[in-house]
Amino acid sequence: MGTAGLLAVLGLAALLPADAEPCAAQRPDSATAAELPGTWLYVAGAAQFPQHRVEMLLIDHALLRLEPGASGQELLVSHFVAVGDQCFTNNLTYLEVTAGNATLVKHAKTQQTEGMLMNMSSENLLLIQYQMQRERTYLGQYLYARNLSISTADREEFQQHAECLGLRAEQIVYAPWKTEVCRVKAAEGSNSPHAEPVAAGTASAAPGTPWPGSPGN
Repeated sequence: MGTAGLLAVLGLAALLPADAEPCAAQRPDSATAAELPGTWLYVAGAAQFPQHRVEMLLIDHALLRLEPGASGQELLVSHFVAVGDQCFTNNLTYLEVTAGNATLVKHAKTQQTEGMLMNMSSENLLLIQYQMQRERTYLGQYLYARNLSISTADREEFQQHAECLGLRAEQIVYAPWKTEVCRVKAAEGSNSPHAEPVAAGTASAAPGTPWPGSPGN
């Protein structure tokens, strides 16, 4: 595995043209954006290259926390990723919310587009797709859910989206969720869970930390 930080690679990535979307998949609209805030649990990822699959195998579990930004035109994205006995955090991206749609994941500092949201049949599922170019094209997608009790049909739908990208079933890695390094609990007075990383094991991302959606080297 390379030593360069995967997050740095994301800052250099450029999204492929919109007409390159597979299977004419629709993107969520602005009405969907109102349902997005809260915590999403990382279920699985599908990556194009073997080294990225190895990186995903290092992830025990991960979370996304989406919160409205001050401008009202964006949702701030906080990542929590459990690798080994540490919960790494990152808040360098946001989801762009426009009048017509809520689709693009962008880097907060560079404003580079890093991914897009794709429609799923259930409002309890969140699919982020990456089609990026650096030295070569990187394809990947990552599935999040409100809870980990997803159905066989949900898994099959995720696999179909992966196949639309030209990814095979063996390129999908499901998060095992064996530890509680990054904890989740329900907010007081709410049924929506929120992330609560264990303080002693929380750290900012180190070089080489495998984030869901990072194309690596």
